[in-house]
Parts: sequence; structure tokens; C-alpha cells
Amino acid sequence: MTEGANPNGKSKLRRRYLVQETAAKLRDLVFAREPEALIGSLPELARLLGVGIVTVQQAARILEHEGLLQVRRGPGGGYYGQRPDEAALERSLAAYLRMHPSSYGDMLDITTLLFRELVAAAAACDDEAFRAELRACVGRIDACAGEDEMGAVETQFQDQLFSMVNRPLFGLLTRVTLKLYATRPGPTLFADSDGVRAWRQSRHRIIGAILDRDTELARFEATRARRDLLDRLRDSRNAN
Repeated sequence: MTEGANPNGKSKLRRRYLVQETAAKLRDLVFAREPEALIGSLPELARLLGVGIVTVQQAARILEHEGLLQVRRGPGGGYYGQRPDEAALERSLAAYLRMHPSSYGDMLDITTLLFRELVAAAAACDDEAFRAELRACVGRIDACAGEDEMGAVETQFQDQLFSMVNRPLFGLLTRVTLKLYATRPGPTLFADSDGVRAWRQSRHRIIGAILDRDTELARFEATRARRDLLDRLRDSRNAN
């Protein structure tokens, strides 16, 4: 079937719809097979989907950008299904957020909301191995001597929480947002010994609520930690 370009607006719209519809059918084929399985050659897929070769190529490019399809050339070549790489998705989302930056206050609001749900979800985890690893975080938190070490310890703490939560989309969005917030320039709020002590205490309370399987208390303690952060932010601005 020959597919020529048509400058007519309606024809372009129909063309775009056909490519999108073909891409949707290709996704179904990919997810119906195991990762790395052969989906078919270009002529085979054109016959199977009832469209032209050009349409298949355009739809396949969409899936390649999504990390769902790989083109292999030569003997045994064709279109092979893939699964998106989580690290690549994180990088893409982080890049998007950097291109559309939010204010420090907006970032604090969204990270607080996500962190509250993260600790509540972790409190519902019944895996004793994960809970034991969370208990081990207490020692690292107690050994933290200053703000320079806090970043790494906080990242380890959050990574442990992510391992306790089996919600892929929520985990992806929360992890990217929290890490982006952690690397964003902002006021120094925990430089003194009182600040480090307050951070330690807030993490102790959150971990205690999680280990007690108290989701509402975990949320409360996360909100309490945010209030302390806002107080420190206000004091920092007043001092300047």
C-alpha cells in the first residue's frame, strides 16, 4: 500500500491518528511478549497491522523513544520488544523538571506531600528484612556529625523507604522529585548543632512510627518535620 503525503489539513490529521493508533497496537504486541522477544520484521508488522511500511516505521520510532522497541539489523533482525529502563525514565523526568523549574517554596510543598505519603506507605510494609534494614538506618543517623554528612545519610534513609514501597509510579515520581530538591540551591538550614539534632530527632520519630506500623503517625511526623523546616527557613530569611 502506497502512502503519499497530502498537504490537506484533514489528511494530516488522519495520518497522525493512524500513526498513533498503530503505535498503540504495537505497544499491545510488545507487552504481550517477553522482553527481548522478536515482535516481527517490518513487512510482517505492516501486514499484521494492515498499514503501510512508512506508518509502521513512524509508529516504531515512537516506541523506540519510549524505550519499548529496539531495531536490530542483519540476519535475525527485526523489531524486538523492550521494557523501559527505570534509570533512563528518572533521567528524562529530572531533565524535564530542570527545564521547568519551580520556586524553592513550591518544591518544598510538593516534596513534603510526597514524603508524607512515602513514609505512610513504608509503615504498611510487612517485610521483616526491609524493616530490619530501616532499624539499621538509626545508627547511621546517630553517627551523622554535621550537615556535610546529612545529605548522604538522608539519601540512604529515603532509598530504604523506597525499597519498602511497591508502588512503581509513585516511587519514580517521589524519588526524582526528592533528589532534585536535595540538589537545588537553597538556604543552609541545618548547619549548627541544634539543626543536626533536630534532623536526627525528626528521623527517629518517623522511623519509630513506621516500625510501629502507624501510618497516620508517620504522616504526622513528616508534617511536623516540614513545620520545623519552615520555621528554620523563616528564621534564615529574617536573619538576612
